[in-house]
Amino acid sequence: MYLGIDIGTSSVKAVVVDGEQHILATATAPLAVSRPQELWSEQNPEDWWAAVEQAVSELRHKAGTAWADIKAIGLAGQMHGAVLLDEAGVPIRPAILHNDGRSHAEAEELNRRLPEIGTIAGVPAMPGFAAPKFLWIARNEPDAVGRTRHLLLPKDYVRFRMTGGFATDMCDASGALLLDGAKRDWSPAIAAAVGIPLAMLPTPLEGSTVSGLLQGAVAKAWGLAPGTIVATGAGDAAAGAVASGAVNEGDAFISLGTATQYFVARESYHPAPEHLIHTLCHALPGRWFQMAALLNGAGALAWAAGLLGRADIGKLLEDTERAFTGPSPVLFLPYLSGERTPHNNPHAKGVLFGLTPATTPEQVTQAVLEGVALSLADAQDYLEATGKLPDRIAVNGGGSKSRFWMKILASALNKTVLLQDGSETGPAFGAARLARLAATGEDPEVVCRKPGIAAEVAPDPALAAAYAEKLIKFRSLYKAVASLF
Repeated sequence: MYLGIDIGTSSVKAVVVDGEQHILATATAPLAVSRPQELWSEQNPEDWWAAVEQAVSELRHKAGTAWADIKAIGLAGQMHGAVLLDEAGVPIRPAILHNDGRSHAEAEELNRRLPEIGTIAGVPAMPGFAAPKFLWIARNEPDAVGRTRHLLLPKDYVRFRMTGGFATDMCDASGALLLDGAKRDWSPAIAAAVGIPLAMLPTPLEGSTVSGLLQGAVAKAWGLAPGTIVATGAGDAAAGAVASGAVNEGDAFISLGTATQYFVARESYHPAPEHLIHTLCHALPGRWFQMAALLNGAGALAWAAGLLGRADIGKLLEDTERAFTGPSPVLFLPYLSGERTPHNNPHAKGVLFGLTPATTPEQVTQAVLEGVALSLADAQDYLEATGKLPDRIAVNGGGSKSRFWMKILASALNKTVLLQDGSETGPAFGAARLARLAATGEDPEVVCRKPGIAAEVAPDPALAAAYAEKLIKFRSLYKAVASLF
């Protein structure tokens, strides 16, 4: 048995997977995001640990006798967050998350200081990454930086609590904007430009290797054997790819969670910083990936449901599908948390355009679904400028549960959407696969195979043509209002 734990933005998800790669049990514990100021997005690292313990407790009960047979644990997690620890390993301040835009000036400064950073790290500096966040903290909270002894990524704080060690994987290290992507090691040039001592950074390891062993007190509390292997794991983008079997050249998938990633696996390192495409290290040795990173996904639907006073999102989607007759007359820019690809604009805002006295809640909801789909279609054009994409794209994450949304997405992308078995577990399942590789040393090609296809959703030709026209309006609307942000 293998345990996979994914520390997301809105929740911690955990799964138990058996030797045949069947998911035996799942558990989820919610997380809240704090937004104390405009552009800010933070979480308390202690909340991650509490949520992990809650999910593990529930999972232990659900798994029954299988729990005692867990051989290894893998970790996945939200990328780019900056976690500062003092000498005792205690968080100094709340973690600054991936969708926090306060360090936009520092990102611009870092690009000026080191113009080649996009080639070294695989993407230009943007405010979502850990490196410019550290610059912001150094400038605005110098006492915090003075006390800092360790800079970690979110899931690696959980690893520290589990093992007592400081390590990270190549994907999350890339997402910190501090790694030399070609060499798969920390970049002294970037660290110097940021002012981070290399000794402050965790050891970068391949995701399928052993990063440490479960400490005795944690093992006892969780009902597992002391010394249980803890695999290095991966940032959620790469862990989701491992779950989807997107590990070989050209394999692609979309993760439609709180935020969204459009991911393509590559077998060589070819950064394309001019397109704002992220070229980062994959979770497996000798592999990389290119990714369009979007800060808004299923979180926009949750926002819309709250705005409309609809606690039951499933019922809201049913009502919206029942009212569907074609593209919504309302146009929605989904940039509630700013946007990364293709705009690199932390100041971007959400926009509902085309409202009239006759506008219905269902039309607004549909516009939100379409806005996320059109933002992915927008990003898809930039990805296709760097290399050919397949005609069939797997989709996982919470948004993939809605077949209605998948119909919209397939038509907006003009590609067949594949819903894989167990797709809703995404990165947690990928983390369990990496745990297995760390424990057994098996060939990744054998373990990381593509799951079975639960359903296929083909694009509707008429709807695809309509959404192609709406994408033109979508882009025009952003250009028209961007200066107002």
